Amino acid sequence: MKKRTINNFLLFTAFILLPFSCGRNRNIIFTDSAVMPGNKWELSDKPDFRVIINDTTLKTDIYFSIRTGSDYPFRNIWLFVTATSPDGKTSITDTLQYDLADEKGKWFGKGFGDIHELKLPFRQNVFFPMKGTYHFAIQHGMRTEELKGVYDFGIRVEKTTGNSSRGKE
Repeated sequence: MKKRTINNFLLFTAFILLPFSCGRNRNIIFTDSAVMPGNKWELSDKPDFRVIINDTTLKTDIYFSIRTGSDYPFRNIWLFVTATSPDGKTSITDTLQYDLADEKGKWFGKGFGDIHELKLPFRQNVFFPMKGTYHFAIQHGMRTEELKGVYDFGIRVEKTTGNSSRGKE
């Protein structure tokens, strides 16, 4: 009888927690990351993320994520980001700079041990004008061929919270 009560309690708890665990990722449209072999981002390595967009009415936010280790030699990173439309007719390259640590060397973001992860905002309130596969190619812009201490680099596209479609503005 006691075992049955415990099983019912566990089932009830799982039933209550399930919506909360699933709801957190409901706004994610796309997420992916590229692992850097040997924890080094070579200048020639340009992760190319292919983001499939099916709904052109959604307002989205685009973020990058980077995981670095204690052997990352800088407190910032420069990126060259090229976004290309599905038809290939439009390609835009941005040069971006992000601080990864403050002046005293304290890393931003969250971390455990010597690994730190930071979410980097790229674009907010973006509408993708056409359906299809958008390409985001990223190259580091640091003045070194081999950028040590980078474990991986990723991209995340989320629905903007609040007024999330053109029809609701």
